[in-house]
Amino acid sequence: MKEVKFSLVFRDMWQSAGKYQPRVDQLVRVAPAIIRMGCFDRVETNGGGFEQVNLLYGENPNKSVREWTKPFREAGIQTHMLDRALNGLRMSPVPKDVRKLFYKVKKAQGTDITRIFCGLNDTRNVIPSIQYAKDAGMIAQASLCITHSPIHTVEYYVNLAKTFIEAGADEICLKDMAGIGRPVSLGKIVAGIKAYKKDIVIQYHSHAGPGFNMASILEVAKAGCDYIDTGMSPLSWGTGHADIIAVQEMLKDAGFKVKEINMEAYMEARSLIQEMYDDFLGYYIPALNHINNSLLVKPGLPGGMMGSLMTDLEDNLKSLNKWKSKNNQPELTTDQLLVKLFDEVAYVWPKVGYPCLVTPFSQYVKNLALMNVIQMEKGKERWSMIADNIWDMILGKSGKLPGPVALELVNMARAEGREFETNDPQTYYPDKLDEFRAEMKENGWEFGEDDEELFELAMHPEQYRAYKSGKAKADFEKDLAERKAKRNAPSAVAEMPRQIKVSVNGQAYEVNIAYGNETSVEATAPVVGTEVPTGEGADFLAPLEGKFYLVKDNSETPKKIGDKVAEGDILCYIEAMKTFNAIRADRSGIIKAIIPASGDSVEEDDVIMKILNS
Repeated sequence: MKEVKFSLVFRDMWQSAGKYQPRVDQLVRVAPAIIRMGCFDRVETNGGGFEQVNLLYGENPNKSVREWTKPFREAGIQTHMLDRALNGLRMSPVPKDVRKLFYKVKKAQGTDITRIFCGLNDTRNVIPSIQYAKDAGMIAQASLCITHSPIHTVEYYVNLAKTFIEAGADEICLKDMAGIGRPVSLGKIVAGIKAYKKDIVIQYHSHAGPGFNMASILEVAKAGCDYIDTGMSPLSWGTGHADIIAVQEMLKDAGFKVKEINMEAYMEARSLIQEMYDDFLGYYIPALNHINNSLLVKPGLPGGMMGSLMTDLEDNLKSLNKWKSKNNQPELTTDQLLVKLFDEVAYVWPKVGYPCLVTPFSQYVKNLALMNVIQMEKGKERWSMIADNIWDMILGKSGKLPGPVALELVNMARAEGREFETNDPQTYYPDKLDEFRAEMKENGWEFGEDDEELFELAMHPEQYRAYKSGKAKADFEKDLAERKAKRNAPSAVAEMPRQIKVSVNGQAYEVNIAYGNETSVEATAPVVGTEVPTGEGADFLAPLEGKFYLVKDNSETPKKIGDKVAEGDILCYIEAMKTFNAIRADRSGIIKAIIPASGDSVEEDDVIMKILNS
C-alpha cells in the first residue's frame, strides 16, 4: 500500500484568496494547531508574493520567515517556499549575485525546500537556481509549469523533467497553477517521470477553480506521486486548493496509506484562520474567489493570481466607468468586464507564444489583455499600450517562449526598433549587490542577520524603501480604514475615525481618511503629495491609474524640473497590475513641474507633470 503525504500550502491559500498575508503574530499563533493536526509532512511557509506584501503593509518579512518556520522545524515538518527562478521572489528578473544570496538567506532563515519554476519552462532560468539552492544546502524542487495547449504535451513535460533531474534537481513538482491540467494527462506525466527515475520525489500542486483538481489528484496518486498540496477551510476550494479533509478521505478510500487528521486541532486552526480573515485580511478577499468557476478553463488564469486580480479589477472597473460616464457611455458591471477579460486572454495567449500562465507571465498576459479591453472600450486600437516588461517577454529577454510570436506583434516590434533576443536571459541583468551595499551604508541601515536586510533591498528595492520610510505602512493603514468604512452603513461613517496616527521606526505619521464622496487627503509627515501648481507649462496627464515612479530601477536617472525632453522620451513610470508602464512625452519641451511624489497613487487623467512647449 503506497503512502501519499500532504503539504499545507498556507502561503498560497492566502495569496489565492486575496492580496495580503497574515502578520507574524498571527502566523506563530496558528503554527502549533497546524502541527497538532498531525496530517502534514510539509508546510509552505513563504516565497513568491509573501515577501512583497509584508513590506506593503509595513512588516519585516525576514522576521516573519524566521519566526514562522521555527516551530515546524522543531516538530520535524519540512518547510517549502515558492521561487520564480530568474525572477527570484519578484515580478522582474534578478541579478545573479542577488539570486545566489537569496538561497543562503532563506536557508539560514529556516526554509528547507525551494520550489523553482519558470513560466516559460526555460531550463536556462531554472537550472542555475537548482545549483544555487543546493550550494546553500536547500532541497531543490524543480517545477513543471502545467498548462493545456498544442505545445504542452505529455512528452514535452516528461522530457523537461528528465532535463531537470539530469541537472541535479532533488525533486520534481507538477505545478498546475491554474488547475487546468487534464487528469489523465497528468497521470501519464507522473508515470513517465517515475519510469525514468523511480525514486525521484514528485509533489503535485493544483488549484480548485476550474473543477479538475480532485480527479487530477487521484490520477497522479495512482501514477506514483509522493506529496499532494492541499488547503483547508475557510480558504479551500474556489480560487484556492482542494480541502485536506476531502483529499485525505478520497485517497484513503482508494487504498492509499495516509495520515489521520486530528479534528480538534483542525477546528482550532480553522478558527484562527477565520480570526485573521475577520481582522483585516478579509477586506482584500473578493467574494467571487470563494466560488469554483469553470470559465477559468478557457483563459487558464492561475489561482494564485486570481486573488489579487479580483481586488485590482475593482479599481480598473471604477476607472473605466469613470471615463464612460464622462463620455456618456453605459457603464460595465464586474461580470461584463470579467468575461471580456477572459475572452481577450484566450485571444492574446497564442499570439504571445503560449507562455505558461503563472507569475510573472500570467500577469503580463492578463495585463496586456486587460489593457486591450480598456483601450478598445475607449475606441482605441488593440495593442496600443504594452508595458516594457511585457515587451521583454515577447522579445525573449525573459527566456525562450514555447511558441512563435504572432506576425502582427513581430511587425510592431520592428517598427518601434525593438530586437528579438536569443541570449541567456541572465546576461541582460548584471550584478547589483555592490550598489545596494553602498545604499545601505549611505542610509545607515543595518545589513541584518545573514545579510537578510541587504537581500530584501536588493530583491524588492521600491517596496523596501517605502517600508523603511514608513510610507508603506501609512498607505496601508489609510487604505484599510477606507475599506472598513465601505463595509459600514452610511450612517456609521460619521462615527468612523477621521485620522490615524502611525509610528514606524520612531517616525510619527498622521493619516487623514475620507469616506464616500469626500475628498481624500494623503498621509502627512514624509508622505506628502504636492499641490498642483498653476501657471507655466501644459498639463501632462496620467494615461492610466497606478503608482507613480520616476524610475523603475537604479540604472536610470530620474527626470527633474528644468530637464529638456523630446517627443517619445520616457518621463516616468506608472506601476499598474504589478507591471511598470513607461510613460513617454507626447511633445518636446521643458519640465516645469513634477506633481506626484515617487510611490504616490495616481488616477487616470491626473496631472503628473507640467511641460512647457519648446
